[in-house]
Amino acid sequence: MVSLTIDGKDITVAKGATILEAAELLGITIPTLCWLKKVSPTGACRVCAVEVEGVDRPMTACNTPVKDGIAVTTQSEKLSRIRQKIVELLLVNHPLDCPVCDAGGECDLQNSCYGLGASRQEYGAVLERRQIRYDWPLIESDPNRCILCEKCVKVDHEVVGCDAIAVVDRGEATVIDTVDGKPLNCEFCGNCVGVCPTGTLISKPFKFRGRPWAFTVTKSVCAFCAAGCQIEYHTRNGRVERVTSDDGNYNSGNLCINGRFGYSYANSADRLTAPMVRGASSDWNAAMGAAVTGLKEIVAKYGAGAVAGLGSPRVTNEENYLFQKLFRAGIGSSNIDSEARLGFAQAQTALREMLGLTGANATIDAIDQAAAVLVFGCDLNAEATGMEYRVIKAVTKNDAKLVLANPRGVKLKKFANSHLAYRPGSELAVIAALIKLVLEEGGEDADFIARRVTNIAELKASLSSVSVAAAAAASGVSEADLREAAKLLGGKKSVAVIFGADLMRSGGTGEKVRALANLALVLGALGKDAGGLFPVYEKTNIRGVLDMGVAPDHLPGYRGTAAASAFEKAWGRPVVAEAGKDLWQIVEGVEQGTIKALYLLGCDPTVSFPEGGRIRAALEKLELLIVQDPFPGEAAKCAHVLFPSSVAAEKNGTFTTIDGRIQALAKAVNPPGDAREDWDILTELYNRLTGAARPATPAAIMAEIAALVPGYGADVTLPAVVPTGPVTLAIGGTVAAAAPQPYTLLAGAILYHSGSTTTWSANNLEVAPEGYVEIHPADAAKLGVSDGAPLKLSSAGGSVTGKARVSNRVQPGLLFAPYHFRSLNVNTLLSRGANWAGVSVEKG
Repeated sequence: MVSLTIDGKDITVAKGATILEAAELLGITIPTLCWLKKVSPTGACRVCAVEVEGVDRPMTACNTPVKDGIAVTTQSEKLSRIRQKIVELLLVNHPLDCPVCDAGGECDLQNSCYGLGASRQEYGAVLERRQIRYDWPLIESDPNRCILCEKCVKVDHEVVGCDAIAVVDRGEATVIDTVDGKPLNCEFCGNCVGVCPTGTLISKPFKFRGRPWAFTVTKSVCAFCAAGCQIEYHTRNGRVERVTSDDGNYNSGNLCINGRFGYSYANSADRLTAPMVRGASSDWNAAMGAAVTGLKEIVAKYGAGAVAGLGSPRVTNEENYLFQKLFRAGIGSSNIDSEARLGFAQAQTALREMLGLTGANATIDAIDQAAAVLVFGCDLNAEATGMEYRVIKAVTKNDAKLVLANPRGVKLKKFANSHLAYRPGSELAVIAALIKLVLEEGGEDADFIARRVTNIAELKASLSSVSVAAAAAASGVSEADLREAAKLLGGKKSVAVIFGADLMRSGGTGEKVRALANLALVLGALGKDAGGLFPVYEKTNIRGVLDMGVAPDHLPGYRGTAAASAFEKAWGRPVVAEAGKDLWQIVEGVEQGTIKALYLLGCDPTVSFPEGGRIRAALEKLELLIVQDPFPGEAAKCAHVLFPSSVAAEKNGTFTTIDGRIQALAKAVNPPGDAREDWDILTELYNRLTGAARPATPAAIMAEIAALVPGYGADVTLPAVVPTGPVTLAIGGTVAAAAPQPYTLLAGAILYHSGSTTTWSANNLEVAPEGYVEIHPADAAKLGVSDGAPLKLSSAGGSVTGKARVSNRVQPGLLFAPYHFRSLNVNTLLSRGANWAGVSVEKG
């Protein structure tokens, strides 16, 4: 610790702290321009000049470390003149175009001029205008306004890890630009725009939309991935015009392209604005009447088991709760499920049975301080960018060791100490080898195992038959790489184990998740201040869907169907006590004619789910298809009744993050036209079906949830579940067949979109307008195709054609295609049990 005096006040701070940080602890404000808490200090602007007793020249507080016994002065007439002159010098080459500058009213340079009294300009210079970069997507750069604070560069390098922009040239020619001078090609997260203290970097979609004081600002939660970033909607005249995030938020102000620019989907001209009945425009009374009459007729004729529904991780907890209540108490059917059945539900079941977990065992900020991180079967950049920022922080700021297990060379590869590029389908072989090697090397957490694990001897015995060499051969990962990865993970004081879609949706989910949980337990990843076990999903409220009971086999709060009587008492209606059909049983039921009516809430399984072509054909057989959605997707084209609904910016309610943070979103604008909020639609439908006359609000619905589901309520975190023992390791098989050859298609998410929702966003489409097929250069040469040439892929599910993208990010024999795009619809090539499939490939 170091003791010093600032403005006559004594303070003791940690060694390595800066004068600025010490002053902040005393409540002393030192002006800054270039300083940014979440990145390393630069000391470029000099506005934070302070006097240190015994030192002849002023020192910059932001990057000067404290020393024992020093006396610092932060406010004096001399310092005021110095700071004033510094700002005046910054203005010498700065265009005074505040009336047309998009940063007007929220410009740090403007505020500094006012605060430091820089009201006159005594200096002059011949201004040389620099070219404005109008050729960048989504972001415009005017280097004439730049004060070279380097905040944008620091955020790009240190937080995002993109390295897209840099300080280029020298002397008077110094600018912030791309290194090669070409148009910006980056992640378009806009975090550089968010930290720019002037109007140098601006959001092109927001340009000239209005001054900041003309907008209503509503604090809410990002509607895309399950990291749960906190945001602010800026609205005017019924439109969302931009999204920002404050540095004081949980996510430190950092967003991805979806969080910052994806809002434009809410303003899409394609939004549904009026109900429809059998393809014709209708009013709400007629549409509700058609839905209720149709449901009652089918139940009367075929029984309640002939009705099924699919919920959505895009709608709130309150809305998912109402949806399952509508089915269980209003219709009398438990045939309800969601896209969680594609892998997350099975993963959660494995974690619940083994560890009592329904999501992550710790909040995601525990990743920051982990000593080692394993990211398995997950492209964090695409699935949960906010979590990727935390992994980058752990690696670059805290020297964590990173092991990346992924068939592709995803972005985190550049930060990884080890990359295990396994073949799709061989996950069990890799996990078993890692566990065996950690134990062989003595890298297990012996204390954790002794206190909390009951059957480590049984696990060791089961691993005796595991050959590391055979695992290497099965997975395509060298034995040396497996050994290196085990050494990087073993023996660390804290480990974060993160897994995502490529594991959960690859088939055999339960067994793979149990095996990975074994590895996490052997490493002692649970129950510590840092690290943990973290499932990842691409969409916001996937945990909330299951918490609220949108599943055929459990009621809200994971209470079994045997608990139906408790809900009957709460709801005042009979509740079906038998488990219903799951997603694929529902599809089969539609095909076989036993399911006559289907209700789709905020989902389009013809595009988002495997076997999309098969599902589309099944929808045509229904006697009644009710679709409730903000957009006219493919399923909506088949709807007998179409309810236009709302998006996240247009409603109140809560989302539950993957790590159990229950966060309130707030209504910023109204839905367009006659569209309504989902909870409002579901409430009226329930009342009409049951004869009830119960008004509802999101707050009232949450109160009902809180009475039935432990831990629920707005703006709280569900209690962490930490196994205190005994925990029984899962003992199972470890042999997995390699993926089919010669070509395997892997379908997954990409950074620039979130599900199919952002394909309605003009901003996202500007950066990523269409799907593609990523192919290794050797395979492209063998097929005689070049970048951009059409490729035709065929499997048992059908055929699709997309443009080739030649890339070393995939292995030879492996193809990758994003599943967001309706026009490409690669999900039609997949079978229900995996996110990969053997395909034949030919020129398109």
